[in-house]
Amino acid sequence: MAFDAQLDTTSQSGTAIITLTGQLDAASAPVFRTAIENAAGAHPSKLVLMMSALDYMASAGLRALVFAKQKMGASTDIYVIGAQESVAETIEMTGFHHSVVMQAEYQPA
Repeated sequence: MAFDAQLDTTSQSGTAIITLTGQLDAASAPVFRTAIENAAGAHPSKLVLMMSALDYMASAGLRALVFAKQKMGASTDIYVIGAQESVAETIEMTGFHHSVVMQAEYQPA
């Protein structure tokens, strides 16, 4: 399945939402990084990554998540929403789940 990353920035609530679909691997990670950079330009207080339609994430995807954390800075909370089991396991195996908020459905704090 082809990868896609759709960015929706809601400036009033300070939330940027990126919806990921398909497979996030070395070939598609640059698309995700571009979406992150565009989201960072809006200086959101929350970055919400909708991942229910993301089927697979390789190490390049994990590197892109680390990039998102670095690019957004400590003042921006990153939410990983609806990650499928295989994607969630990949995130948890690296310990990155301690750096983001993982939820089945988006519930802002």
